[in-house]
Amino acid sequence: MSQNKLTGAEELPFLSHLIELRDRLLKIVLFVTVVFLGLSVYANQIYSLMAGPLLKHMPKNSTMIAIDVASPFLTPFKLALVVAVFICIPFILYQFWAFVAPGLYKRERRMIFPLLIASTFLFFLGVAFAYFAVFPMVFGFLTAAAPEGVAVMTDISKYLDFVLTMFFAFGVCFEVPILTIVLVWSGLVSYEKLAEMRPYVIVGAFIIGMFLTPPDAISQTMLAVPMWMLFEVGLLCSRLIKKKSSSAQYPEVLEHDEDYY
Repeated sequence: MSQNKLTGAEELPFLSHLIELRDRLLKIVLFVTVVFLGLSVYANQIYSLMAGPLLKHMPKNSTMIAIDVASPFLTPFKLALVVAVFICIPFILYQFWAFVAPGLYKRERRMIFPLLIASTFLFFLGVAFAYFAVFPMVFGFLTAAAPEGVAVMTDISKYLDFVLTMFFAFGVCFEVPILTIVLVWSGLVSYEKLAEMRPYVIVGAFIIGMFLTPPDAISQTMLAVPMWMLFEVGLLCSRLIKKKSSSAQYPEVLEHDEDYY
Protein backbone atom coordinates (compact mmCIF):
# COMPACT_ATOMS: atom_id res chain seq x y z
CA MET A 1 0.00 0.00 0.00
CA SER A 2 2.76 2.41 0.92
CA GLN A 3 4.57 1.53 -2.32
CA ASN A 4 1.49 2.48 -4.34
CA LYS A 5 1.26 5.79 -2.50
CA LEU A 6 4.92 6.44 -3.23
CA THR A 7 4.39 5.69 -6.92
CA GLY A 8 1.44 8.08 -7.04
CA ALA A 9 3.51 10.78 -5.35
CA GLU A 10 6.23 10.33 -7.95
CA GLU A 11 3.73 10.52 -10.83
CA LEU A 12 2.12 13.72 -9.54
CA PRO A 13 5.10 16.04 -10.23
CA PHE A 14 5.49 14.48 -13.68
CA LEU A 15 1.84 15.15 -14.49
CA SER A 16 2.12 18.69 -13.19
CA HIS A 17 5.09 19.28 -15.53
CA LEU A 18 3.10 17.94 -18.46
CA ILE A 19 0.18 20.21 -17.58
CA GLU A 20 2.49 23.21 -17.36
CA LEU A 21 4.08 22.32 -20.71
CA ARG A 22 0.63 21.98 -22.28
CA ASP A 23 -0.44 25.37 -20.91
CA ARG A 24 2.68 27.06 -22.27
CA LEU A 25 2.27 25.44 -25.68
CA LEU A 26 -1.35 26.62 -25.77
CA LYS A 27 -0.18 30.14 -24.94
CA ILE A 28 2.29 29.98 -27.82
CA VAL A 29 -0.35 28.76 -30.27
CA LEU A 30 -2.83 31.41 -29.10
CA PHE A 31 -0.26 34.21 -29.33
CA VAL A 32 0.89 33.16 -32.81
CA THR A 33 -2.75 32.88 -33.95
CA VAL A 34 -3.57 36.39 -32.74
CA VAL A 35 -0.52 37.86 -34.49
CA PHE A 36 -1.32 35.89 -37.65
CA LEU A 37 -4.90 37.16 -37.73
CA GLY A 38 -3.60 40.71 -37.41
CA LEU A 39 -1.09 40.20 -40.23
CA SER A 40 -3.47 38.34 -42.53
CA VAL A 41 -5.23 41.61 -43.37
CA TYR A 42 -1.95 42.85 -44.88
CA ALA A 43 -0.88 39.50 -46.40
CA ASN A 44 -0.66 40.81 -49.96
CA GLN A 45 1.33 43.89 -48.90
CA ILE A 46 3.73 41.70 -46.91
CA TYR A 47 4.29 39.48 -49.93
CA SER A 48 4.90 42.50 -52.15
CA LEU A 49 7.51 43.69 -49.67
CA MET A 50 9.11 40.25 -49.66
CA ALA A 51 9.16 40.13 -53.46
CA GLY A 52 10.78 43.57 -53.71
CA PRO A 53 14.42 42.38 -54.06
CA LEU A 54 13.46 40.18 -57.03
CA LEU A 55 11.09 42.61 -58.71
CA LYS A 56 13.75 45.32 -58.73
CA HIS A 57 16.03 43.17 -60.88
CA MET A 58 13.48 41.58 -63.20
CA PRO A 59 13.47 42.72 -66.84
CA LYS A 60 11.09 45.46 -67.91
CA ASN A 61 7.47 44.32 -68.43
CA SER A 62 8.25 41.03 -66.66
CA THR A 63 6.15 39.98 -63.67
CA MET A 64 5.81 37.12 -61.22
CA ILE A 65 3.30 34.42 -62.05
CA ALA A 66 1.03 31.99 -60.17
CA ILE A 67 0.96 28.47 -61.62
CA ASP A 68 -1.39 26.82 -59.12
CA VAL A 69 -5.02 27.90 -59.00
CA ALA A 70 -5.08 28.65 -55.27
CA SER A 71 -1.55 30.01 -54.91
CA PRO A 72 -2.54 33.71 -55.35
CA PHE A 73 -4.68 33.30 -52.23
CA LEU A 74 -2.74 30.76 -50.15
CA THR A 75 0.84 31.94 -50.70
CA PRO A 76 0.47 35.38 -49.06
CA PHE A 77 -1.29 33.79 -46.09
CA LYS A 78 1.49 31.22 -45.77
CA LEU A 79 3.99 34.06 -45.66
CA ALA A 80 1.87 35.90 -43.07
CA LEU A 81 1.91 32.80 -40.86
CA VAL A 82 5.70 32.49 -41.12
CA VAL A 83 6.13 36.18 -40.33
CA ALA A 84 3.84 35.74 -37.32
CA VAL A 85 6.04 32.92 -36.03
CA PHE A 86 9.15 35.06 -36.59
CA ILE A 87 7.61 37.93 -34.63
CA CYS A 88 6.62 35.59 -31.80
CA ILE A 89 10.06 33.98 -31.46
CA PRO A 90 10.96 36.06 -28.34
CA PHE A 91 7.65 35.06 -26.70
CA ILE A 92 8.14 31.40 -27.70
CA LEU A 93 11.66 31.32 -26.29
CA TYR A 94 10.48 32.98 -23.09
CA GLN A 95 7.83 30.28 -22.58
CA PHE A 96 10.38 27.50 -22.96
CA TRP A 97 12.79 29.40 -20.74
CA ALA A 98 10.14 29.78 -18.01
CA PHE A 99 9.46 26.06 -18.24
CA VAL A 100 13.05 24.86 -17.81
CA ALA A 101 14.44 27.68 -15.62
CA PRO A 102 13.18 26.29 -12.25
CA GLY A 103 15.26 23.13 -12.81
CA LEU A 104 18.51 25.01 -13.45
CA TYR A 105 21.20 26.23 -11.08
CA LYS A 106 21.76 29.96 -10.68
CA ARG A 107 24.98 29.96 -12.68
CA GLU A 108 23.22 28.03 -15.46
CA ARG A 109 20.36 30.52 -15.51
CA ARG A 110 22.82 33.42 -15.65
CA MET A 111 24.47 31.78 -18.65
CA ILE A 112 21.52 30.43 -20.62
CA PHE A 113 19.23 33.47 -20.47
CA PRO A 114 21.75 35.82 -22.17
CA LEU A 115 22.43 33.09 -24.73
CA LEU A 116 18.71 32.93 -25.56
CA ILE A 117 18.62 36.69 -26.10
CA ALA A 118 21.80 36.62 -28.17
CA SER A 119 20.60 33.68 -30.28
CA THR A 120 17.32 35.47 -31.04
CA PHE A 121 19.19 38.62 -32.06
CA LEU A 122 21.63 36.65 -34.25
CA PHE A 123 18.80 34.77 -35.97
CA PHE A 124 17.04 38.01 -36.91
CA LEU A 125 20.39 39.49 -37.91
CA GLY A 126 20.93 36.58 -40.30
CA VAL A 127 17.46 37.07 -41.81
CA ALA A 128 18.08 40.81 -42.24
CA PHE A 129 21.49 40.15 -43.79
CA ALA A 130 19.92 37.77 -46.31
CA TYR A 131 17.17 40.24 -47.25
CA PHE A 132 19.19 43.45 -47.47
CA ALA A 133 22.62 42.20 -48.56
CA VAL A 134 22.34 38.78 -50.20
CA PHE A 135 19.05 38.96 -52.12
CA PRO A 136 19.90 42.05 -54.21
CA MET A 137 23.20 40.54 -55.37
CA VAL A 138 21.82 37.03 -55.93
CA PHE A 139 18.71 38.12 -57.83
CA GLY A 140 20.71 40.63 -59.84
CA PHE A 141 23.11 37.88 -60.86
CA LEU A 142 20.43 35.26 -61.60
CA THR A 143 18.23 37.54 -63.69
CA ALA A 144 21.22 38.88 -65.64
CA ALA A 145 22.44 35.33 -66.31
CA ALA A 146 19.23 34.33 -68.11
CA PRO A 147 19.85 33.47 -71.80
CA GLU A 148 18.66 35.91 -74.40
CA GLY A 149 15.07 35.27 -75.43
CA VAL A 150 14.15 33.66 -72.07
CA ALA A 151 11.48 35.57 -70.11
CA VAL A 152 12.25 35.64 -66.38
CA MET A 153 8.92 35.03 -64.64
CA THR A 154 9.11 33.36 -61.21
CA ASP A 155 6.22 31.48 -59.62
CA ILE A 156 5.14 33.15 -56.38
CA SER A 157 4.98 29.92 -54.36
CA LYS A 158 8.41 28.74 -55.52
CA TYR A 159 9.83 32.17 -54.79
CA LEU A 160 8.41 32.03 -51.26
CA ASP A 161 9.93 28.59 -50.68
CA PHE A 162 13.29 29.87 -51.93
CA VAL A 163 13.16 32.97 -49.71
CA LEU A 164 12.15 31.03 -46.59
CA THR A 165 14.93 28.50 -47.20
CA MET A 166 17.46 31.32 -47.47
CA PHE A 167 16.09 33.02 -44.35
CA PHE A 168 16.31 29.80 -42.36
CA ALA A 169 19.80 29.01 -43.68
CA PHE A 170 21.23 32.43 -42.82
CA GLY A 171 19.36 32.60 -39.50
CA VAL A 172 20.71 29.24 -38.37
CA CYS A 173 24.23 29.85 -39.68
CA PHE A 174 24.39 33.12 -37.75
CA GLU A 175 24.05 31.02 -34.57
CA VAL A 176 27.67 29.88 -34.93
CA PRO A 177 28.92 32.07 -32.02
CA ILE A 178 26.29 30.58 -29.70
CA LEU A 179 27.27 27.05 -30.71
CA THR A 180 30.94 27.83 -30.15
CA ILE A 181 30.30 29.31 -26.70
CA VAL A 182 28.10 26.39 -25.63
CA LEU A 183 30.68 23.83 -26.75
CA VAL A 184 33.44 25.49 -24.73
CA TRP A 185 31.24 26.31 -21.72
CA SER A 186 29.90 22.75 -21.47
CA GLY A 187 33.41 21.30 -21.68
CA LEU A 188 32.72 19.22 -24.80
CA VAL A 189 35.51 20.96 -26.70
CA SER A 190 38.32 23.12 -25.37
CA TYR A 191 39.07 26.60 -26.64
CA GLU A 192 42.50 25.50 -27.83
CA LYS A 193 41.01 22.59 -29.79
CA LEU A 194 38.52 24.86 -31.54
CA ALA A 195 41.30 27.30 -32.41
CA GLU A 196 43.26 24.46 -33.99
CA MET A 197 40.19 23.47 -36.05
CA ARG A 198 39.98 26.91 -37.74
CA PRO A 199 41.10 25.70 -41.22
CA TYR A 200 38.48 22.93 -41.15
CA VAL A 201 35.81 25.40 -40.03
CA ILE A 202 36.60 27.69 -42.97
CA VAL A 203 36.36 24.81 -45.45
CA GLY A 204 33.17 23.58 -43.77
CA ALA A 205 31.63 27.06 -44.01
CA PHE A 206 32.12 27.11 -47.77
CA ILE A 207 30.74 23.57 -48.07
CA ILE A 208 27.64 24.56 -46.08
CA GLY A 209 27.28 27.67 -48.22
CA MET A 210 27.45 25.50 -51.34
CA PHE A 211 24.55 23.32 -50.17
CA LEU A 212 22.33 26.01 -48.62
CA THR A 213 22.57 28.72 -51.27
CA PRO A 214 21.89 28.89 -55.02
CA PRO A 215 24.61 27.54 -57.32
CA ASP A 216 26.54 30.76 -57.63
CA ALA A 217 29.77 31.86 -56.02
CA ILE A 218 28.34 35.17 -54.75
CA SER A 219 25.71 33.79 -52.39
CA GLN A 220 28.00 30.95 -51.32
CA THR A 221 30.73 33.40 -50.34
CA MET A 222 28.28 35.77 -48.65
CA LEU A 223 27.16 32.93 -46.38
CA ALA A 224 30.56 31.32 -45.79
CA VAL A 225 32.51 34.47 -44.92
CA PRO A 226 30.04 35.68 -42.23
CA MET A 227 30.01 32.16 -40.77
CA TRP A 228 33.79 32.24 -40.50
CA MET A 229 33.80 35.71 -38.94
CA LEU A 230 31.05 34.71 -36.50
CA PHE A 231 33.10 31.64 -35.54
CA GLU A 232 35.97 33.97 -34.68
CA VAL A 233 33.60 36.11 -32.58
CA GLY A 234 32.33 33.03 -30.75
CA LEU A 235 35.91 31.87 -30.20
CA LEU A 236 36.83 35.22 -28.67
CA CYS A 237 33.74 35.25 -26.42
CA SER A 238 34.35 31.67 -25.29
CA ARG A 239 37.93 32.58 -24.38
CA LEU A 240 36.71 35.51 -22.26
CA ILE A 241 34.08 33.32 -20.59
CA LYS A 242 36.69 30.66 -19.88
CA LYS A 243 38.99 33.20 -18.22
CA LYS A 244 36.13 34.61 -16.15
CA SER A 245 34.94 31.19 -15.03
CA SER A 246 38.48 30.13 -14.13
CA SER A 247 39.03 33.20 -11.96
CA ALA A 248 35.68 32.68 -10.20
CA GLN A 249 35.76 28.91 -10.06
CA TYR A 250 35.65 28.57 -6.27
CA PRO A 251 32.71 30.95 -5.69
CA GLU A 252 30.78 29.15 -8.45
CA VAL A 253 31.28 25.82 -6.67
CA LEU A 254 29.91 27.29 -3.45
CA GLU A 255 26.93 28.74 -5.26
CA HIS A 256 26.32 25.42 -7.01
CA ASP A 257 26.26 23.64 -3.65
CA GLU A 258 23.85 26.19 -2.18
CA ASP A 259 21.46 25.64 -5.05
CA TYR A 260 21.72 21.90 -4.63
CA TYR A 261 20.88 21.95 -0.94
